[in-house]
Amino acid sequence: MNLISLEKAAKAYAHRTLLDGVSLGVSAGERIGVVGRNGAGKSTLLGLLAGQVTPDTGRVAMTAGLRIGYLAQSDQLTGTVGEVVFGPPGGASPTPWEADPQARAIMTELLPGIGTDVPAAGLSGGERRRVALAALLAAERDVLLLDEPTNHLDIEAINWLGRHLRDRAENKHCAVVVVSHDRWLLDYVCERTWEVDRGQVHSAEGGYSAYVLAEAERERSEEVAERRRRNLARKELAWLQRGAKARTTKAKFRVEAATALIAAEPPARDTVELTRMATARLGKTVIELEGVSASVGQRTLLDRVTWRLGPGDRVGMVGVNGSGKTSLLRVLADEVPPGGGEPGGPGLHIDGTVIRGKTVRLAHLSQELAELDPDQRVREAVEEIRLRIQVGDRELSAGQLLERLGFAAERQWTRIGDLSGGERRRVQMLRLLMAEPNVLLLDEPTNDLDIETLTELEDLLDGWPGTLVVVSHDRYFLERVTEHVVALLGDGKLSFLAGGVDEYLDRVRAVRAVAPRGGAGSSPAAAAAPDGPPRLSAAEERTARKELQRLERQVDRASAREAELADQLAAHASDYEKLTSLGAELKAAQAEKADLEERWLAVAAELES
Repeated sequence: MNLISLEKAAKAYAHRTLLDGVSLGVSAGERIGVVGRNGAGKSTLLGLLAGQVTPDTGRVAMTAGLRIGYLAQSDQLTGTVGEVVFGPPGGASPTPWEADPQARAIMTELLPGIGTDVPAAGLSGGERRRVALAALLAAERDVLLLDEPTNHLDIEAINWLGRHLRDRAENKHCAVVVVSHDRWLLDYVCERTWEVDRGQVHSAEGGYSAYVLAEAERERSEEVAERRRRNLARKELAWLQRGAKARTTKAKFRVEAATALIAAEPPARDTVELTRMATARLGKTVIELEGVSASVGQRTLLDRVTWRLGPGDRVGMVGVNGSGKTSLLRVLADEVPPGGGEPGGPGLHIDGTVIRGKTVRLAHLSQELAELDPDQRVREAVEEIRLRIQVGDRELSAGQLLERLGFAAERQWTRIGDLSGGERRRVQMLRLLMAEPNVLLLDEPTNDLDIETLTELEDLLDGWPGTLVVVSHDRYFLERVTEHVVALLGDGKLSFLAGGVDEYLDRVRAVRAVAPRGGAGSSPAAAAAPDGPPRLSAAEERTARKELQRLERQVDRASAREAELADQLAAHASDYEKLTSLGAELKAAQAEKADLEERWLAVAAELES
């Protein structure tokens, strides 16, 4: 039974219809991800489910006594942090939060360094966001409705949040509906995906990866159907010109598996060719750090770091908050030259040697975006840098690039002052790319971008021949656009991680496991390990991996049998009796394959936890 149901719900603002006759439901334990372009109506859909938005037509039905937790995109908090998260003193939960493992984990992961007696109104926007999320997770709920919960969270906190939400849904049957542009979170947590598009909500089984495959298959099917329609139109025209002729046709239908769909897809990037082009543009020397140290006041961020950034390197940078990632980007960007700043003073002070190649043309997208002229039109702001650029083997105009990043033709002539924060960030990104730099430094480039725009940005970067350094809490984006990962772990050193983000998270967990347990004021490195299911022993993990391989072989055989039966069905299209027996065999084969896939998923989830 649905806990919340929408029945033919519609909602419009001004002259724009966001949702048009939408019917859907949320059941206990469901984990649903919501995707769609900015402004498509995702937040409106969540508001309807929460009862905070009233539909223009249709209705919203909820079970009696339903406990809903709703995280909106704006946070208005009063009282101290402890009162917001755990309620006023003497309330329904008198137990001190330090005695509750879940409460300790929430405070450690989401509010490190923030005391419970701190007034919430005096916190920064990011800190208030974390407090609101902590308050939502600290209470028992039947449904959690989360609108961009990963905003202002680092990779470690996002990893913890994903495990917490999945565990909560599985063990407490709490329904989770999450709007997010963090594709790792959507993939890890969700078992169903809702896409909000042109007033409708389209549902697909599985998380983000399954949704992408379903979209690819749908688009391929539509392309095949359109090609067939055009072929039929040409045949019909020829028939009309030549007169009627007796014709016989034989239909053949086949649905290819996802593996076959992507089998012929080339790699996202031709790494060898891009490196060759980058070397031609940059030479052998790009940026080299030798014994570089950085400090703010008495605090050391970098301690005698040596690093050679070569032509064509694509590096993702991770690290605990405050470890010096943004400072290192500023060093690379030559914004703070060695010897700059007062030693021991309040600003950033740099020591050491920084060598830059003579041909380096560097662009730096900082978190504090460069000021844009609010009266300038979007297209004018981009075209004043350059009219056309070369991306891989394609030449693209400013208008084409703007369209790829979500600015339709009419939107390109909007005043910059009328744009949202995410749209202004896109304009700034395009201005940087139009300058054709050969070294690109990106500090949190995914902030305020929807998934569709992120995908287009990734595609642009795939064909960009240069040296790239990205600082981001978006794990999916990092793994998608970079080849290597380096980490700042708070010890002033730069660590090169062959295992990528997974190795980084393992290192953070290892530090936490041996560090003394801390409370709300503990640093990430000293905090307790997040709650979660016990990890498998080495022997259990080996057994599980063998079982996974055995199931994979069985799924492959079942897929081959399914394809064979589909071919036989097509070959015996006119034999009714044969079709009946083959149809029964195909149904049994599909059921067997579905059972094997379920068992594979269960074992994979056990290994992943």
